[in-house]
Amino acid sequence: MNECPQFDNLSFLRHPRLACSRPADTSHSAQDEEEIDMGRNFENRKNAIFKTAAQKTKLYSKYGKQLYVVAKNGVPDPEANPALRSLVEKAKRDQVPSHVIEKAIQKAAGAGGEDFQPARYEGFGPGGSLVIVDCLTDNSQRTIAEIRNCFSKTGSKSGSPGSAALHFDHLAILSFKGDNEDQVMEAMLDADINLDDIECKDGQLTIFVPPCEFYKAKAALLELLPQTELEVQEITFLPQSSKSLSPDDLPMFEKLIDMLNDCDDVQNVYHNVDLPS
Repeated sequence: MNECPQFDNLSFLRHPRLACSRPADTSHSAQDEEEIDMGRNFENRKNAIFKTAAQKTKLYSKYGKQLYVVAKNGVPDPEANPALRSLVEKAKRDQVPSHVIEKAIQKAAGAGGEDFQPARYEGFGPGGSLVIVDCLTDNSQRTIAEIRNCFSKTGSKSGSPGSAALHFDHLAILSFKGDNEDQVMEAMLDADINLDDIECKDGQLTIFVPPCEFYKAKAALLELLPQTELEVQEITFLPQSSKSLSPDDLPMFEKLIDMLNDCDDVQNVYHNVDLPS
């Protein structure tokens, strides 16, 4: 005869036959439900904390490499290196801690060090989308393998240099609150800056200039308007036209962008997709 399992503190199980024949009680008390909810909430908070920590680590690593390269290729002094000074300002706006910034610059000031090289990859994502990936790498073979893996796993194709960039404008952007368009335009022309475009919309003034004139344009602007706080100051790729993806292609495109951003060597990803807000 089969023996039944023994249970403590359950009076209805005193009779062996009753213990074997009674169905298991699957109901939960209010306290049990509350404890389950608390457990789920804790897991959600823990996952959110880990995700935030990973994002911060990625951000700090990204700026650490950029600061190191800019300081190494120029002067490791923000006051004497406009490119470094601009990057430090951007890092601070993105809440990168001072010790991360200082460590990267001090590392660049020392002898030897790592040898990071810029690398750009282009390709075609889901639905015919266009993607440009800018990297800093000390191992180009590793980097290109990671980028190709991102493309292949999302049904995308890597392209030759210029295949996607052909459809973008490479520009420096300075954007700030203001409406004195004519005054700013005159200052740019007086400084002999090749102004690509100037746009004034909803009290926001945006200047577009060639990348090589970024620091020159910024200096001219701040000389004209010393109290100006630049909300955007960057060199970027702007698509000449945007593309909307179908509901079938959009999730795979978002997966591609996420995978690329998870690569340690990737610094910036540009695309022409009009993402839903």
